[in-house]
This record gives sequence, structure tokens and C-alpha cells, in this order.
Amino acid sequence: MTMKKDFSKKLLITGGAGFIGTNFVRHRLTHHPDERIVVLDALTYAGNLAGIEPFFSNNNFRFVHGNILDDTLLMVLLREEQIDTIVHFAAESHVDRAIHEPDAFIETNVIGTHTLLKAAKSVWLDSDFKASHRFHHISTDEVYGSLGPTDPPFSEKTPYAPNSPYSAAKAASDHLVRAYCHTYGLQVTMSNCSNNYGPYQFPEKLIPLTIVNILENREIPVYGEGLNIRDWLYVEDHCRAIELILNMGEVGEVYNIGGNNEWRNIDIVKRICRITDDKFRKDKSLSFRFPDAPPGRGIKAESLITFVKDRPGHDARYAIDPGKSKRELGYSPVESFDTGIVRTIEWMLDNELWWRSVMDGTYRKWIDLQYKNR
Repeated sequence: MTMKKDFSKKLLITGGAGFIGTNFVRHRLTHHPDERIVVLDALTYAGNLAGIEPFFSNNNFRFVHGNILDDTLLMVLLREEQIDTIVHFAAESHVDRAIHEPDAFIETNVIGTHTLLKAAKSVWLDSDFKASHRFHHISTDEVYGSLGPTDPPFSEKTPYAPNSPYSAAKAASDHLVRAYCHTYGLQVTMSNCSNNYGPYQFPEKLIPLTIVNILENREIPVYGEGLNIRDWLYVEDHCRAIELILNMGEVGEVYNIGGNNEWRNIDIVKRICRITDDKFRKDKSLSFRFPDAPPGRGIKAESLITFVKDRPGHDARYAIDPGKSKRELGYSPVESFDTGIVRTIEWMLDNELWWRSVMDGTYRKWIDLQYKNR
């Protein structure tokens, strides 16, 4: 394994106000404070500036409220900022929403990615731009389809078999990125990750939704019998992996990033319930802060679990084989699920203002006021 020079000094991070993007921005600016970071985000419902706002006073940081569908804006930013690295997070990503609103997923994930690729090609390949460049595309394990109970985990050679409008849109974007590398010579890398969890995740996803519903005394919905299996990756481990790919990844290659943490959904929910029960027992102040939460009244959080009709086309199992990333990049996750889920629950308990403002629209109104005329 040979260490390569870290050339990524001027980054454009699309979707940098979303869940994984926010964590990557924070990771990158913490470990590389002298780099130029430009975040482009459309600030849709899941976009949130709270996690990156502390960097607004940093002269090396710039936030741009805009959409990856705006080709003029993209080319202006790439030229004006002399960007040499794009880290592309921007995407619609919630499977349930994709089932009911597939058009938005095609527009953002497919057309948006293609617009970004065209802008990168125009500035980096069709002009006098001489520096090395990198276009890193973030994808998902869902493009590989569904695994049976005894099937080996997805590898980079697993054929694509997307089963939802979301995964189909991501698969299409992956193919476009690969095509721009092989047809035009754009210097790309891609990564397919397993389910992320951790700080700043919008509370529509399983883990933050379960935590919030316990604290709010709401039913915890579990699809079917909760037997669907996912491989869970703590978001900071994902950020570390992306950084390794930027520094050491081979152009044109795909790297699978997993957490080595396969769990059934029902076991995830029950584990969160037990940990939360235990925290309420040990910290009596939680009962005053969250008076509606069952654990504060001596009732087990598991009493909120409610099994609901399964969603259409629900994949049975995802699992990632990160062997290539370990061999070629030295990647391995730092957080086990035991440590990561405790960190996540504690973060949610310590950041009540964040998730309440996100859920009740207070944050959305603030954003509209601040950026309406920009």
C-alpha cells in the first residue's frame, strides 16, 4: 500500500449541509484547517446549517445556497474558486419518499449528477485547467439489490440490481460517473456505503426517529416483523474512508465502505429502547427534560414499538464487504455498533434544540429568512 500525495486543497462539497455532508465538512476542516472548502447545498427539508455554521467565520470556508441543477452556478464556482476536488453527496436519499415522489429522485440524483459532471468536464477537461483533479461520487449499497440470509456481502464486483426508485436513481448516477471517466477521462472515484447513522441525521431515518419517538412518547413504527437486515456504519468512519479514497484511491475505481455491523431492524429498535431506559434510570434529570418519555415514568420504551404494514419492495438484507478498502486504503471502522449507537443516543439527548427545530419547521423558517435574497 503506497501513500499518495494529498492534492485535495480546494474542495467543492455538494450536499454539505445534509447528514453525511455535514459530518464530512466538520471532519475535513478539523483535520485540514488550511484547505479551502466550498459547500453547495439547496437546503431542502433535510438540509441544515447548524452543523457547519461554526465555520462561517473561517476565511477558508464558504457556503453557497444553490442547486446542482444550476449549470451556470456550478461552472462559476469551479472557475472562481479554482476547485480541484468535488465530493458529491447531494442526493435525495429516503426510500419511503422515493416510493411516493420518484420524480424528485430522478431530477436530483440523475439529472443533477449529470449536470455536475458536465460542469466538471467543461472546466477541468475542455479548458486550460492544468491541475490534477478528482470527482468523488458517494453512492449506496442499495444499488446492488437484496441479499438472501446466507449470501456473501456485496463486493465491488456484485452486479447492480436496484429495487426502488431511490436505488435505481443512484445506480443511474453511478453509471454516468463511470462513463465520464472512461469516455472523457474525468478523474473519478466512487464509494458505495452501508447505512449511516450518527449526529445531524434528519429524524425520518430509523435510528433518530426511534430516539425522538421515545422522548416524545410516540409509537415507534417497525415495518413488517422488523426482520430486514442492514449493515450499519457510524458516520465518522464513513468520513475517514472518503478521506482515504481522496488521498490514495485509484482513478476509475470503486470502493465499498461498510461497518461490519449487520443488525435486524427490530433488534436495532429494541437496543435503542434498552439503552434509553438505562440512561433515564441513571440520570434523573432526563425525566424532567422529557416528561412524556415512558422511561421517565417507569414504563419500558419497548412499549412504543408498533408493527406496521411493510413498504413495497422492501429489500431483505444489505451487507458490505469492505475488503478492498482495507487492502488498498488501510480502511477499517473505528466504531463498533455498541459504541456508535451510545454516542448517537447521547448526541440526540444533548442536542434537543436541534432536532426539535428541524422537526417543527423553526429551522426551515430561519433559513428562508436568511437566504431568500441570496
